[in-house]
Amino acid sequence: MNDTVLRGPAVQWSSLTPLLILLGAAVALLVAASLIPRWPQRLSAWWTAGASLAAIVVSFFQWRGISDDGPRSLVGDALRLDHFTIWLTVLICIAVTLSTLVTDDYLRREGLDRLAPEVFGLYLMAGIGAIVMGAANDLVVLFLGLEILSLSLYVLAGSHRRRRASQESAIKYFILGGVASAVFLYGIALLYGAAGTTNYTNIVVSFDKTVAIDRSEAMALAGIALLLVGLAFKAAAVPFHFWTPDVYQGAPTPVAGFMASAAKAGAFAAILRVLITALPHWSRDYRPIVWVLAVLTLAVGSVMAVVQTNVKRMLAFSSISHAGFVLVGVEAATHDTTRLAPGDGVPSSMLYLMLYAVLVIGAFAVVTVVGRTGDDATDLAGFRGLAKQRPALALAMTVFLVAQAGVPLTSGFVAKFGVIRAAVNEHSYAVAIIAMVAAVIAAFLYLRIMLSMWTADPEPGDDTREAVRVPVLTGVVIGIAVAVTLVVGVAPGWVVDLSQRL
Repeated sequence: MNDTVLRGPAVQWSSLTPLLILLGAAVALLVAASLIPRWPQRLSAWWTAGASLAAIVVSFFQWRGISDDGPRSLVGDALRLDHFTIWLTVLICIAVTLSTLVTDDYLRREGLDRLAPEVFGLYLMAGIGAIVMGAANDLVVLFLGLEILSLSLYVLAGSHRRRRASQESAIKYFILGGVASAVFLYGIALLYGAAGTTNYTNIVVSFDKTVAIDRSEAMALAGIALLLVGLAFKAAAVPFHFWTPDVYQGAPTPVAGFMASAAKAGAFAAILRVLITALPHWSRDYRPIVWVLAVLTLAVGSVMAVVQTNVKRMLAFSSISHAGFVLVGVEAATHDTTRLAPGDGVPSSMLYLMLYAVLVIGAFAVVTVVGRTGDDATDLAGFRGLAKQRPALALAMTVFLVAQAGVPLTSGFVAKFGVIRAAVNEHSYAVAIIAMVAAVIAAFLYLRIMLSMWTADPEPGDDTREAVRVPVLTGVVIGIAVAVTLVVGVAPGWVVDLSQRL
């Protein structure tokens, strides 16, 4: 009798430490909160933030290890650990930490303290999903990361039980997201049919050896198109953006900030990893698609943001416009898929995502405070005269707005300059010019909000503004975001140098 021993892939557990920290923290939090009747609610926030910070610390040590020993293949080449993965991990953990602190104050204000363990556990799970999307070296693993992220966000969007708008946004996001996931899965099936594998490395080898025939080429191109549709939906790229304004407006404001930062980062990291690592043979075919997506996203996001009257919807369309800028970097990265040199699209895109994440969470933190109890006072009128009654809050919001407009000496200028420079270096002059025009158009949006805060008088009879209080943790987040925005804007060299190692 021949005994066959099945051996699984070797797992380097130390290389998975950041993911294990986040997963362990999520499980421990949910178990402890369910078993301990009088679980301290604020402890949930500190536990989540502490786990995220611990993952960041571990990532710093992994960065040094990768610099010395090179990238690593993990879990049977299903995951990749390199500078790209570590950068994404730090980005996501920063978003989880800042969003957690704002959400803790938000839950207390809304009387939803008992939901804290579930909400923060979902933050951690969403972070795991986003990291897996960027670290995946297999399309099936990418799909698993996408679903972990998506399912967590569906629940988070509807976590405010007393607001009908929150429930509506969750249902809409779930239905449309389910369709996008199905399209994405169908794209995986087509690529598997064309290449015979779902592993990124093996896909490249397969297309190296395969003589392109009409059927296999058509199948591969169709699969690539469907993959881009699924990921573009998650990144809120036009024309797959239609869910974004309604979901951002209806979801709890801190959750909307988390979606605009972490979810977008995970989606773009997956796009870059798939296009650059798995599909370099097809760069000439999908580059025009990425170009069109970038142009449409820039144009629609900038123009539609200007005509909105609700600040959350303004920031939603603004996030769409920012997705267009990241796509400019992605388009630049597709010109030469054989190198990831300093100044190329990949470093500039990931730098943009990092800086934008801090910006947008800070902006949504201000909107959370101004929105007051009920989360409904987010119309532009709610910001009238804010500078006269809450000057520090208005000043912080002004910093975030001018940074998003790309004003020099702010992190927003560093981010936009990076992706536009990458496009110019690859001779994509048209998309670079369109990006600069879009930035000018979007500036009118930010100017509207600033004028409302600094020059307009409060609404007649509005005596509730004096009751607006900036909670301690939210104030800390706003302060950190302002500091990062200004410090990086004045001295960007160190963070730019780090991004060039991606």
